[in-house]
Amino acid sequence: MSEDVLIRQQGGAGRITLTRPAALHALNTPMCAAILAAVQAWAHDPAIRFLWIDHQQGTRGFCAGGDIRMLADSGAGDGAEAREFFRTEYRMNAALEAFPKPILAIIDGVTMGGGVGLSVHGSHRIATERTVFAMPETGIGLFPDVGGGWFLPRLRGELGTWLALTGTRLKGADVAAAGIATHFLPSELVPALARQLEDADFDAGAAQLLNEILRRLTHPVPAGSFEAHRPVIDRCFAFDAAEDIVAALDADGSDWARTESATLRARSPETVKVALRQLRLGRAAASFEDNMRMEFRIGWRKVQSRDFLEGVRAVLIDKDNAPVWSPARLEDVTEADVARYFAPLGPDELTFAA
Repeated sequence: MSEDVLIRQQGGAGRITLTRPAALHALNTPMCAAILAAVQAWAHDPAIRFLWIDHQQGTRGFCAGGDIRMLADSGAGDGAEAREFFRTEYRMNAALEAFPKPILAIIDGVTMGGGVGLSVHGSHRIATERTVFAMPETGIGLFPDVGGGWFLPRLRGELGTWLALTGTRLKGADVAAAGIATHFLPSELVPALARQLEDADFDAGAAQLLNEILRRLTHPVPAGSFEAHRPVIDRCFAFDAAEDIVAALDADGSDWARTESATLRARSPETVKVALRQLRLGRAAASFEDNMRMEFRIGWRKVQSRDFLEGVRAVLIDKDNAPVWSPARLEDVTEADVARYFAPLGPDELTFAA
């Protein structure tokens, strides 16, 4: 299967533990394939009462994302390896979203990109003070995938649009306050949670027992530190054109709005527009699978885009953090530039057969 993920049955739990600490447990294709196979097998296995996802304790981060260097190396060639990764990862995302039993994910540490897709579609999502959530893809010319088009527009107001376009990081209890996590637990209590999960008898009903265990251990979630800016977020990020969002932030005049405007202007202009359309179409999508088909179309093309390869060069290879985007301004990205990412793939469309 994969040496980077430990998969086993533990009592009534189907347990998935990420074991790739040198890469902050970033996902690769074998990891996604192993998780997908387990989730599909456990979906209708009566011995499995719930799914438990975590990372190897004593190591940093929950899951920092996907293997970006592999995606870029593949994208610089024929893109086949990157597309196979997306195909496997997105099928894994869909299997998790459709899983008919509770899913408990302990997102203790860095949770970005692929790590979000591994956790956010489940029923019980536990953040700690060490959790750092972000969908930072517009900063490297990629896009907020792994179901971002589905879950981000379904956060309150325009929080999801703000997070997707700017790549803003949320930390600790703010992750729960935004609705990305469902519970907040001090990291010192994670071992106690694990012991209670290991000792519990889930035969009488997993969801009810999980709720009871979490009620005893988790802490109240305070208002998010972003709440002071919610009126500006909801007003300025409600537009369907990126230029209008930037103009609204500029017109607001507050220091916070000016900072957000500058952040948007520094992101890949093409990717900001692609991500905004992704979120608007995802909000209207009839099903999660429809959303994932859309994201696969984008990913199929994005891995070979100039801005993605340039973003990886600037951030991960040369580390000069000075990407030269093309086009360089939002105003220069045309409707045709954006629309091409959403065009059907014909026989290459994503399918979800077991």
